[in-house]
Amino acid sequence: MTEPNSDDGLTLRREAERVVNEIAQGLRRLDDGAVWFSGLTPTRQREVLREVAGYAMQVHTAADGRAGVARSGVKPTANPSVMICVDPPRYGFAGLPSAERLQAFRVLVSAFAVADTRRREMYCKGACGHAWHNLSAATEHP
Repeated sequence: MTEPNSDDGLTLRREAERVVNEIAQGLRRLDDGAVWFSGLTPTRQREVLREVAGYAMQVHTAADGRAGVARSGVKPTANPSVMICVDPPRYGFAGLPSAERLQAFRVLVSAFAVADTRRREMYCKGACGHAWHNLSAATEHP
């Protein structure tokens, strides 16, 4: 098996993981993450939405979804908002029309931030070995 290269999406997945976790931990503003996402090609945007939807699987309740929507700045009636707020949440964000992808990114990242913050406070407080929960405040942003 050959090693993955940047064209196969590995680099993008790692970058998406970093950006999303920095937003969730308050090390990067959601608006800055939205600018990063908007600069991606449509194909890459769909890949990122698939990846972030996987992180958002931590959103187990409609209440988490509603809290994420409130943080996202997206209207509660927008398709991505409705999708994350049903119980259980619906996925398929990568299949949304291009005009709704940025909203989907904002909603997914914000809902993930709500759920991941709870997880860090309840299960990882003080003795967390997860590298993505121990990002440095000195992280540089492009």
